[in-house]
Amino acid sequence: MNPQVNWKKLQNGSDIRGVAMEGVKGELVNLSVPVVEQLGRAYAQWLKQKLAQRDQLAVAVGMDSRLTGPTLKKAFIDGVTNMGVDVYDCGVASTPAMFMTTVDKVYSIDAGVMLTASHLPFNRNGLKFFTSEGGANKSDISEIIELAAQELTDASNKGKVNELDYISIYAKGLVQAIRDGVKEGVNKTQPLKGLKIIVDAGNGAGGFFAEKVLAELGADTSGSQFLDPDGHFPNHVPNPEDEEAMASICEAVKREKADLGIIFDTDVDRSAIVDKNGNPINRNELIALISAVILEEHPGSTVVTDSITSDGLAWFIQDHLKGVHKRFKRGYKNVINESLRLNEIGEESWLAIETSGHAALKENYFLDDGAFLVAKLLIKLANLRIENQELSQLIDILPKPKESKEFRVNIKTEDFVSYGNTVISELENALSDGWVKVPENYEGIRVQCKSEEEDGWFLVRLSLHDPVIPINIESNVTGGVDRIASKLQGILKGFSNLDVSVFNKSL
Repeated sequence: MNPQVNWKKLQNGSDIRGVAMEGVKGELVNLSVPVVEQLGRAYAQWLKQKLAQRDQLAVAVGMDSRLTGPTLKKAFIDGVTNMGVDVYDCGVASTPAMFMTTVDKVYSIDAGVMLTASHLPFNRNGLKFFTSEGGANKSDISEIIELAAQELTDASNKGKVNELDYISIYAKGLVQAIRDGVKEGVNKTQPLKGLKIIVDAGNGAGGFFAEKVLAELGADTSGSQFLDPDGHFPNHVPNPEDEEAMASICEAVKREKADLGIIFDTDVDRSAIVDKNGNPINRNELIALISAVILEEHPGSTVVTDSITSDGLAWFIQDHLKGVHKRFKRGYKNVINESLRLNEIGEESWLAIETSGHAALKENYFLDDGAFLVAKLLIKLANLRIENQELSQLIDILPKPKESKEFRVNIKTEDFVSYGNTVISELENALSDGWVKVPENYEGIRVQCKSEEEDGWFLVRLSLHDPVIPINIESNVTGGVDRIASKLQGILKGFSNLDVSVFNKSL
């Protein structure tokens, strides 16, 4: 292979991402056809080593709606089959569906691969990898990358390629799960009959949900928007965290007088919903809602979240729902792995979820699956209708901060990891009066701001991948966020390699 390929730069934690096409100034293509073909070879070789006891291996490959998807999918398939491994070409699919191919008893599929870069711009693409044990870990990606940097010898016999419309099979599984989940008294065949539910797929891969799931269950899906795959993403970024995207689905719900709105990210591993009044239920509200459902089914169990969840959510889970809330590190694999670890040591945990919308349930292989999350909420919605109740009523009591803001402070040095950790460490010794470090914290430093004029908290942490220190601040009083931010800016000014100008735009 070309020795100029910077293979390590392609690793993005537990998956691979890169620039796949020209079109953005200053961004050079590093996820090219030859590179992806070699990654296919490397993955096939990695599988052979990992699953040495298997005879003929098979890999399912799918893609989202990105413009480079078809070309790169072909390149990856070529690499895999050149190593003698069979392929099921699943066309446009979702990330969760590609995992489900590995546990489906009908097919003997050893691994699933999804070509996606989630919500990143149109010129990016990437790969996510699965076996029946779950998604690849960071160490797995490192091993695959190391193999890609080597010369790999093609097999004497190429693998076979078969087409498989697995997204339809996956959708039928969701339909059956919802029918099985509704209680007696609900129309088992069409539990959503009489409801108008609209979907916003953002021109990603989630458009199937309207016709293949909701309509099958009796819902009126007219008014759904941006269902057709289009890698230009002409309407809005397919991202439930994006303000423009959420505003679009909220407006659509009000315009269509819908009972519920559903929005997915590009590859359908994240989602959010909108109530009938056009109010978004995402981030802390979404965590609270699914926690209410899960803790009703599994009282007292632990909900693992990422580090930036609110104090109000902690109260809601622990005091109101009588569950256990554990804040852990950012990164969906981190919260999933922590939930798995808790179960292994005997602490029951049925839900791992990030504020970004990644939600993994124990009953669903701890797969971060935006469509399954919605399915659980649809079951609850159907059951609540018998009592003339709404989903949003489950979180009426959730405390919400008056103000909430994130600041992203750039680090101006190459060794940004050690520098950022030094900043966080020294910050502990410079806390203002009334600021108290939270004792149980697994990422960065979280501080309670106890004075009446601040009444909130902040979290200072290091970004998972970028030379950035994200700072999340919440306050229960007007002006509280700016007061906290102003003090933090004064402290952080003392670090010469930090760009604290981001505060000036707000204060």
